[in-house]
Amino acid sequence: MKKTTLLAATLLLGLLAAAPIARAFFWGNGTPALTPKNDRLEISLKEINDGRAHHYQVRATDGTNVTFFVLKSSDGVFRAAIDSCDVCYQSGKGYHQEGDFMVCENCGQKFASARVNEVKGGCNPAPLARTVENDRLVIAMADINSNSWYMRYRQK
Repeated sequence: MKKTTLLAATLLLGLLAAAPIARAFFWGNGTPALTPKNDRLEISLKEINDGRAHHYQVRATDGTNVTFFVLKSSDGVFRAAIDSCDVCYQSGKGYHQEGDFMVCENCGQKFASARVNEVKGGCNPAPLARTVENDRLVIAMADINSNSWYMRYRQK
C-alpha cells in the first residue's frame, strides 16, 4: 500500500472514530450541548471569564432543546439568560454580542451586559437564575424547564 493511501485511510478512520464524540458535544449548530447532573448544570468560570457571551444548549424534561447564554458582564458579574425574549421568541432567533451589548437578532435592540438578569420583559433577554459555587456557575434544571416554552419556534 502506498504511504499516501495509508495516511488517507488512517485519517478517515480517525474522523469516523471522533464523529460520535462530536455529535455528543454539538447539536448540529456549533452550540455546545450540556448534560445536567443532579438536576443542575455546572459551567467552569474559567470557561466564561473572558467578557464574551457563551451559548449552550441543554434538553429540557419536555424534550425541547433550550439555548441560553452566559457571560461575565462589564461590572464583573456572571450572568445567564435564555437566548430569547418575551417579544421576539416567535422569530426563533436569539442574541449575539457586539462589544458590551447583547443584540436581538430579530429586532436589533441592544442590551448592556450589566443589565442581563436585572431587567426582564419586553425584548430583554429572558433572565435565567444562576448561582456561583466555588469555581462553577450553576443553573438549576427547574429554571431551564420552566423557560423551555421560549424555544418552541426553534424546534424542527
